[in-house]
Amino acid sequence: MAITREFREEALKLADTMGIPAAAKELGIKTAKLYGWRSAAKKKSSVSQRETELTTENAHLKRQLAEKTEELNILKKAAAYFAKSVHAG
Repeated sequence: MAITREFREEALKLADTMGIPAAAKELGIKTAKLYGWRSAAKKKSSVSQRETELTTENAHLKRQLAEKTEELNILKKAAAYFAKSVHAG
């Protein structure tokens, strides 16, 4: 029998409510298999969480870079304006 992703997800939900040994017994699968599925699911979840954190940080840094670039351009224009004023006056 091929085990589907949906079956694994439902098995893990059942294991969360009644414990892995009881869920494995009820589903007729080995306890080790259920522990392995849980471990893989947690690993995938932690990777996804880290990716989310990095995406958020990346967006923040891009906004910061855009602000600093704009500030730098304003300062360059001001410096050019004042340099012109000094040479003209």
